[in-house]
Amino acid sequence: MTTNAPFLRPPMYAFRFELAFDPEPFKRPKGETVGSFAECTGLEATMEPKVIKAGGNNYGGKQLAGPVTFATVVLRRGISRGGQLFKWFHRVASGDYGHRCGVTITVFPPDGDSEPLLWKLSRAMPVKFKAADLNARATEVGIEELHLVHEGLTLELGKGGGK
Repeated sequence: MTTNAPFLRPPMYAFRFELAFDPEPFKRPKGETVGSFAECTGLEATMEPKVIKAGGNNYGGKQLAGPVTFATVVLRRGISRGGQLFKWFHRVASGDYGHRCGVTITVFPPDGDSEPLLWKLSRAMPVKFKAADLNARATEVGIEELHLVHEGLTLELGKGGGK
């Protein structure tokens, strides 16, 4: 494994998931990482099939694709540079309900040789931000949970994530 791989940058090396925004709400270059997380759940899409029953066809109906719904993505135990993620949550919570952006969650491989997976959320918006408890131990993380709702989920294979 090479030491100049992007996922080995201190202090992010212990975290397997990074968050990047396209490019709002932070006025940063497109795709720049603003947070890293140790756990991610809710990368889920569910389609409700529609059953069409035809007259005279008594042995079941035709199954057609129905509407798709997306689960809330929950990122846990993370860190953020400069409080960017809380600023975004505060902006939405303060009344900028339409402020959404594209989010890329990069999942780095454990071996460092294969390419990372890129989960892309369309028109994401934060709905919950939970900061870590404050204490004097230096082993705590900065963000306990960040919940994101979104309007679309895609998966891509990243480029240049390995050697």
